[in-house]
Amino acid sequence: MRLTYTSDLWWKNAVVYCLDVETFRDGNGDGVGDFRGLTQRIDYLAGLGVTCLWLMPFFPTPNKDDGYDITDFYRVDPRLGTLGDFVEFMRTAHDRGLRVIADLVVNHTSDQHPWFKESRSGKDSPMRDWYVWSDTPEPDNPEQIIFPDKEDSVWEYDEGSGQYYLHTFYRHQPDLNIANLEVRDEIMRVLGFWMELGLAGFRVDAVPYLIENVDPELANPHDFLADLRAFMTRRQGGSILLGEVNLPYKDLMTYFGEGLGDQVTVCFDFVGMQKAWLSMARGDARPLAAALRERPKPPKDCQWAMFLRNHDELTLDKLSDEERQEVFAAFGPQKDMQIFGRGLRRRLPGMLGGDLRRVKLAYSLLFSLPGTPVIFYGEEIGMGENLDLEGRMAVRTPMQWAPDGGFGSAEPERAMPDGPFAPERVNVAAQRKDPDSLLRWFQLLIERYRECPELAWGDCTVLDTGENAVFAHRCEADGATMVIAHNLGDTACDVELTLPGLEGSRLTDLLVDDTLEVSGEGAVRVALGPHGCRWLRASAPGVSPENASAKAM
Repeated sequence: MRLTYTSDLWWKNAVVYCLDVETFRDGNGDGVGDFRGLTQRIDYLAGLGVTCLWLMPFFPTPNKDDGYDITDFYRVDPRLGTLGDFVEFMRTAHDRGLRVIADLVVNHTSDQHPWFKESRSGKDSPMRDWYVWSDTPEPDNPEQIIFPDKEDSVWEYDEGSGQYYLHTFYRHQPDLNIANLEVRDEIMRVLGFWMELGLAGFRVDAVPYLIENVDPELANPHDFLADLRAFMTRRQGGSILLGEVNLPYKDLMTYFGEGLGDQVTVCFDFVGMQKAWLSMARGDARPLAAALRERPKPPKDCQWAMFLRNHDELTLDKLSDEERQEVFAAFGPQKDMQIFGRGLRRRLPGMLGGDLRRVKLAYSLLFSLPGTPVIFYGEEIGMGENLDLEGRMAVRTPMQWAPDGGFGSAEPERAMPDGPFAPERVNVAAQRKDPDSLLRWFQLLIERYRECPELAWGDCTVLDTGENAVFAHRCEADGATMVIAHNLGDTACDVELTLPGLEGSRLTDLLVDDTLEVSGEGAVRVALGPHGCRWLRASAPGVSPENASAKAM
């Protein structure tokens, strides 16, 4: 495959790091993270090797949904700092070569937002149509209810104005009506405001609900996404929309833009993520291999985002009931580890029992799969969850910088985990000194991933291994080839791979000091320890692996 690399498509092989300002670092000693604290840790993030920071909501909020209930889209939550602090953070991030994107949460507002207060003031309010109202809403479909532990309907009766308003999520989060052109224009102004302050794009929350839960129904709901993308491209050519689109592949593809790539730039691969967990639960690579073979190729200027955990629950909604129970049994058998009947409120290290071999394997798999890797803060040191916290807050605990927590001079408002994942056992300071730590493994994986653009830009082929436990794939672009193998089982094994076109080549392992020779018939035997992984770069005899890499800008 021949490629034309361009820095305008920086997201193709970015490393995205999601963080919550509130839980990352406290810079003023009040127990709450803030932009000053985050700015003080920019060099840590740059040293880790990440290239793009994704900020969870940092706007004013009543904080009934961890900041996703917003009361003002044009300000910074006073607990987290000022607009001046935000600008100083952006300047420092750009100085270190980091791009920044932020959550775009515009499918709803808080019920305390001035827009909704005005909208509910009466049926004749000029902002009434900014939200979705009904005299007689349709009966609820149980599948519509996102949070069955908290809500029993997606409609809430408003006594003051005598109608029901739609809330796809919580009742204190009324849905905005994207069918209203004034609402669309206001959203554009929000995007333009933050882009003027340096943002390179937005992660769009719950994209399908944004364009489908409107009144009246749109003739072509995707026109709004195309308008967003066109607006952003006019303002800044290299900006992106990172979409949370949890749909089967055949339905998801339209969110890229009907094959044109003119809507969402990067979409999370929820199907691949869930099949990866099923494969790890079984010690059997076949579910993941089948998903990647099925996954369509995105449009030219678009990309898949790969992840294993994020800031929400580990949703398993695309698995069958039987498959979901397998993952529950392997990684979250206790009821308090499960949530909504469809997911787990645990971080990856806890799910894997703190077994460093398995944890390192999981992240090696993440960084080598075709797409843009997205990681959640604290994953690089193996932070665990705190199940004493409610719901999804279990995985949103303060960053663990030192044995005493190191979050700031005051006790953090949110409790850190105890036991095997307490800060005295899991922290940045200790792992920086340990060459075998998970932090150093992350740095190595990120470095190798960035050195191998064929992983993100190239064509991917899932290979037959003859061993159910082994997942192997081949990525190639511009004459460069990577061959990657992962053993999901707990027993060492050798696999023979057939690699057409690489007859007589040398395979250099980029993670350990080892080389393999491909036979004249194009076969090579790869040894894998229990939960072992190999990143092999192909080169002709006498050519160094560095000179065999794809030509990236």
